[in-house]
Amino acid sequence: MVILHHLENSRSQRVLWLLEELGVEYEIRRYERDARTSLAPPELKKIHPLGKSPVISDGDRVLAESGTIIEFLARTYGDGSWAPGPDEPAYWDFSYWMHFAEGSLMPPLLLKLVFDKVRTSAPLLIRPIAAGIAGQVDRTFTNPQIRTLFKFVDNYLAEHEWLVGESITAADIQMSFPLEAAVARGTVGEELKHVMEYVRRFQARPAYLRALEAGGDYDYGPA
Repeated sequence: MVILHHLENSRSQRVLWLLEELGVEYEIRRYERDARTSLAPPELKKIHPLGKSPVISDGDRVLAESGTIIEFLARTYGDGSWAPGPDEPAYWDFSYWMHFAEGSLMPPLLLKLVFDKVRTSAPLLIRPIAAGIAGQVDRTFTNPQIRTLFKFVDNYLAEHEWLVGESITAADIQMSFPLEAAVARGTVGEELKHVMEYVRRFQARPAYLRALEAGGDYDYGPA
């Protein structure tokens, strides 16, 4: 049986969604973030040395990293349609989107989140200085990067219902977290209508809704 070590409001929600899509028997072990730091609790280090989520165990195998977990589940328990093989024409498109999610899209989103925290958590006396630095980083780097990346995704989705081929694949699962997190935080909105339609489309899937019910509170789900 697959065991998902599930951290609230984290990338592990998309792994839970894939488990529901695949109809895999699984068990959830839940973890809550530290109330002060918002980081994962130290208990997760007993499962994997980095102490982060998602982590799964399947028999004697323990896997971390969302992309690895999602591809493993898709290839192990899918019907062949969730992850094209290296000899299939769609393979390189699949590989691209699997890497793009964390390699290109998440870094500026994470940077924006970090500097938002700098604005609000800096000591009162230096908060104006911290806010000025954060604002400069946003204006010169973070916001332009986010606009460029999301416009690229929006243009692609204008011509594709799903990221790879004619039906949903594990690449859509992998891409779901940065997209829905950006929508939920207001980083992107209706100006990117194809991204918004895509997020609403996958959030309406029965397996996605079952995963929400199984996983508990999730800040980035449907409004």
